Amino acid sequence: MKAYEKLLLQNKAWAAEKLQTDEHYFSRQSREQKPEFFWIGCSDSRVPANEVTNTEPGDIFVHRNVANLVVNTDLNMLSVLQFAVEVLEVSNIIVCGHYGCGGVKAAMTQKSYGMLNKWLRNIKDIYRLHREEVDGIGNEEKRVDRLVELNVMEQVLNLAKTSIVQTAWKKRQSPVIHGWVYDLEDGILQDIIRLDHTFSIDPIYRFEE
Repeated sequence: MKAYEKLLLQNKAWAAEKLQTDEHYFSRQSREQKPEFFWIGCSDSRVPANEVTNTEPGDIFVHRNVANLVVNTDLNMLSVLQFAVEVLEVSNIIVCGHYGCGGVKAAMTQKSYGMLNKWLRNIKDIYRLHREEVDGIGNEEKRVDRLVELNVMEQVLNLAKTSIVQTAWKKRQSPVIHGWVYDLEDGILQDIIRLDHTFSIDPIYRFEE
């Protein structure tokens, strides 16, 4: 059996199991989605949002990219953000990184990765801003993990810099933005940073109506 055929079989088994437990499961799912959470996570296959939070389909609206970045020129991410905040009106946004992130590790080297270099430049900029702290850590693995945390914190701030979030904060005092880091070693999520509508952003980044 080919790998993709196994996935299709597993899908049928999963669907049958859901119906056995609740015959109306898919009919409810098909009507609408009203998630409370918007998840911006890393593309790493070991950190699926629903699995690590033990939630059901429909609970979390998800966007994933390499190293969970919020880049102000990324129209894909910004489009998903706008839909989540303005249409779905999520009450929480979660930026979730993970320790041992390959994208963060790559950004800390001088190795060229072709097209990926342009994406990793965003992490290199964070590394440059915090170089003294990060380089002062003796253990290489812990250096990477600290930059993972700093990266998550920076992406949370990047969300607060968007007109999408600022407008929502003015109109409905929501969403709350959370920065989490997932530990691959024990499966636990670490709460690193949290911002809400009371956050006073630097006036340079503030949008006026």
